[in-house]
Amino acid sequence: GAVKPRVSCSRELELKTTLRELLVYIVFLTDLCLLTFGMVSTDMYYLNKAMSHLFLEPSSSEDDRSGFGSIGSRADFWRFAEGPLLDGLYWDKWYNNMTLTLQNNNSRIYYENLLLGGAQIRQLKVRNNTCSIYPYFHTFLEDCYSEYRYRAEDRSDFGLRNESEWKYTSASSLSPWYWGSMGLYSSGGYMFTLPKSKQESVEKLVFLRQNSWLTRGTRAVFIDFSTYNANINLFCIIKLVVEFPATGGALTSSHIYSVKLLRYVTYYDYFLASCEIAFCLFIITFIIQEAIKIVKLKKEYFRSAWNWLDLLLLVVSILAIAFNVYRTVEVSLLMEELLSDAHVYPDFYFLAFWQVLYNNMIAVNIFFAWIKIFKYVSFNKTMTQLSSTLSRCAKDITGFAIMFFIIFFAYAQLGYLVFGSQVEEFSTFQNCIFTQFRIVLGDFNFETIEAANRILGPIYFITFVFFVFFILLNMFLAIINDTYSEVKADFEVIPSQELQIRDLFRQ
Repeated sequence: GAVKPRVSCSRELELKTTLRELLVYIVFLTDLCLLTFGMVSTDMYYLNKAMSHLFLEPSSSEDDRSGFGSIGSRADFWRFAEGPLLDGLYWDKWYNNMTLTLQNNNSRIYYENLLLGGAQIRQLKVRNNTCSIYPYFHTFLEDCYSEYRYRAEDRSDFGLRNESEWKYTSASSLSPWYWGSMGLYSSGGYMFTLPKSKQESVEKLVFLRQNSWLTRGTRAVFIDFSTYNANINLFCIIKLVVEFPATGGALTSSHIYSVKLLRYVTYYDYFLASCEIAFCLFIITFIIQEAIKIVKLKKEYFRSAWNWLDLLLLVVSILAIAFNVYRTVEVSLLMEELLSDAHVYPDFYFLAFWQVLYNNMIAVNIFFAWIKIFKYVSFNKTMTQLSSTLSRCAKDITGFAIMFFIIFFAYAQLGYLVFGSQVEEFSTFQNCIFTQFRIVLGDFNFETIEAANRILGPIYFITFVFFVFFILLNMFLAIINDTYSEVKADFEVIPSQELQIRDLFRQ
């Protein structure tokens, strides 16, 4: 009879400890939510949208071929650069054609966004004879320019050889490389900055076009510029990329980042700074707690999945704090240097890159932080049933997953080899995998598959839907359903602890 009260007492102590930890963790999670949602605002979306509308979408009054998205050749690039690009960068007139008096000759895009310095245009080239020509064609072809590779990059002076746009400029070691559709591009190249005057910029671009600045070896052109909106304290860093693949033609892509680089301006910003300090204190406390647990439990500590989640959360949090400190220091050091000369291009892309990396790290952090709540609500009967179901059917699901992915990848390879050269959704093996997941979810375009191959197209589609959708997915649901029924039956025999929890809350 003495054993039962002791068990009850230990159970009560365990519940009290869990509830205490849960309350502390809710405070931590609230602090983290305030911190993360304070970093972003709806203004970022609208600023991105405004810039995207201005530079990426042609206005109805202009030729549709002059828009950024419709660039398909080198001639189209010059048409865009001399037209919509310059019109978007230089706002020297009010809507009623009244000339604006620009302070220090600075342009204000949409009259609100200060253009910082000038816009930079940069190109990367490859050398001639960087690929092999089959002997039969030597009499017809003398030149051969490969796709872009760092080792094939052309760094020699060309053209007039008198200005920076004709001479190769090495990349800064800090500048991130650009991952484009056709390759990974270095941050060096042949570059120049547009003048502050629209007329001078037009003359510069016409001069470069007439002197063939873009050559057969050109593989990518980057247009970079940055703006600052004081109304909402946001920087907008814009990168427009035109790739000229070895196949001919052109591919366009763009990155528009609205970031808050000047963190502490308003009272609310200082409140967020206090949340950041509280977050650091929480992390230090959690590190000490986990260190004590590791010393006490030793190898047993690493056998619990929840302990691994705790460690993952701490590692991501420490990385986020390190990113934040580094970014804050870099901004303060570079801001004055970048804005010291109004006629050069200030490279805010590097700072935006780190800011976006920090935002992503915090997003991953808060995701794992919310998942960790399941650790504290495991004393609830329903939650325990769900976790027991997943752990009990883990072996069956692993066996099923092996069978599923064998069939899935077999179909992915079939789709890539049969439709890869005809259908965009199957143009790469990765695209095939994503496309098949979309087919499972009911999002597909049967007409394109059928047009690519009238015999194998329908056979591929019908058999894939039959085996994967009708058979394999239903097997997966059956495994979980059966296991859940078994677990539920077992739990009906075990007396519930939930009444004890209610009594504990009343106390």
